[in-house]
Amino acid sequence: MTRIPLRPLARILSAREKGENPDAIERENVRLRHEAMRDRARLRAESRLLILGMAFLAAFVTVGFRMGVLAATEPAEPQSAATGASIIAQRADITDRHGRILATNLVTHSLYAQPQLMVDPARAAAELAAIFPDLDAERLKKDFSGPRKFLWVKKKISPEQMQLVHEIGDPGLLFGPREMRLYPNGAIAAHILGGAGFGREGVHSAEVVGTAGVEKTFDNWLRDPANGGAPLQLSLDLTIQSAVEDVLYGGMKLMNAKGAAAILMDARTGEVVAMASLPDFDPNTRPAPLLKGDPSDSPLFNRAVQGVYELGSTFKIFAVAQAMELGLVNAQTMVETKGPMVWGRFKIRDFHNYGPQLSVADVIVKSSNIGTAHIAQMIGGVRQQEFLQKLGMFDPTSIELVEAPTGKPLKPVKWPEITTLTVSYGHGIAASPLHLAAAYASLANGGTRVTPTILKRASVEPGPRVVSENTSAVVRGLLRQVVQRGTASFGEVPGYAVGGKTGTADKPKPTGGGYYKDKVIATFASVFPAHDPKYVLVVSLDEPVETSGTEPRRTAGWTAVPVAAEIIRRAAPLLGLRPEVEPAADAAVTLVRN
Repeated sequence: MTRIPLRPLARILSAREKGENPDAIERENVRLRHEAMRDRARLRAESRLLILGMAFLAAFVTVGFRMGVLAATEPAEPQSAATGASIIAQRADITDRHGRILATNLVTHSLYAQPQLMVDPARAAAELAAIFPDLDAERLKKDFSGPRKFLWVKKKISPEQMQLVHEIGDPGLLFGPREMRLYPNGAIAAHILGGAGFGREGVHSAEVVGTAGVEKTFDNWLRDPANGGAPLQLSLDLTIQSAVEDVLYGGMKLMNAKGAAAILMDARTGEVVAMASLPDFDPNTRPAPLLKGDPSDSPLFNRAVQGVYELGSTFKIFAVAQAMELGLVNAQTMVETKGPMVWGRFKIRDFHNYGPQLSVADVIVKSSNIGTAHIAQMIGGVRQQEFLQKLGMFDPTSIELVEAPTGKPLKPVKWPEITTLTVSYGHGIAASPLHLAAAYASLANGGTRVTPTILKRASVEPGPRVVSENTSAVVRGLLRQVVQRGTASFGEVPGYAVGGKTGTADKPKPTGGGYYKDKVIATFASVFPAHDPKYVLVVSLDEPVETSGTEPRRTAGWTAVPVAAEIIRRAAPLLGLRPEVEPAADAAVTLVRN
């Protein structure tokens, strides 16, 4: 800023020349300078007052807006912030093929204690033990009186239990919100769903993680927020699953069996419509696994997937189908059945004496070990292994269950000719009932390989061809004859043209080698309707004994077959299959003219 002198020299000289008082000039300049300073000070003060006023106005507007927002929102309890990764508790539902809930979430509470806040620890411990009988009052009292600042009392409590704890009135007993996994159908489909538990846990939330079954297989998918809460849809039908489990349980008890398994599969898509394993469990209260003994004794053991058994005569249809596909035999070809069949020091016998020869059709219908072994000799060991490999009998199934890899078939390390003979009728090789269901579906559906799945499929591409359509049609006819006039006569269900094959295999001893004389695995693998199979059903019973006669009967025809027939009788109408009148073999139309 340029300062103007109070006594400018030019004006002073000019004033003296004119006879004026030079001091007047100084006084006038002082006055003008003071007025300029006053104007600048006033302008500065007014600007500051304006800025301060605007700041107060903005503050009042902000406070007013915030008060309006708070007044318009629902009240909520404040939550303290915590460092570290957040716990994602939300988990997608699991539904059956029709959208019915199999697994969902339930909001509940956890109960924890802060002993330093408790008024009367002894009384609180006693009353908690009365509410929760599994808690020990003395143990609680000791914990409440110790140095710990925090301890869990119960990870999950019901609303009724929460109210009872409220009534204790101790400020040191506190609740935290908790989301838990709920299986509203109890034990239905327990082995498929598996179960869930808690991973990372906090006071205000807990991480729900899968522990078995599809819950563990699809754990990341079920917890992924990117899915937008979409449910995981399985191929199961809840109604069919319930019916299968109900009938299978009754059959297991009626046949005095130790355990049982059943698989109902779509013959073309490989979708598992129902799968049951008994004994089972409730995934809401999943039991602890066995630490010793036979794993199959645990209710957690999935016999349909993990159980690997010698499946006996159900394998005979594989040998016959392969021999037909290779052009070695047809249904009318006569095969030697004179027994016993001797191979080195081994002897192969039939359950009955069927005479010197049987047709290939009768080898299956009457279930001749000797006839099947002769057919296997024609095929040879190398080609036999290749065919079983094509059917998936050497590898674990790819079904979407975390337990599936443990169900790996047991096959001989070496494959001499005697192995070729025994494998042809289901001995010396072990596989799961699920393997058997997929193999039967592959043979009966027109001859294309089926891959079992537990997920609902919109469309399925046909798998690689296993046998020709012609061979598949002949196989279906043979399986139908087994029910009509063979070992599975109790499997007939009027209107549904059931076809299938029985298998009774001696149960191997767990130690020492050899087989039990009075313990078997009885299996019936069936298709229906046999002329155009829509579904495959495999039923397997562990150590069954049918005792209605004078002597105990253990064969599949007396044990597994009636159970499977009842399942088909119950399930077929629920599957939408209408009963059909099957024409007689000699039915014909005769034209009559006058």
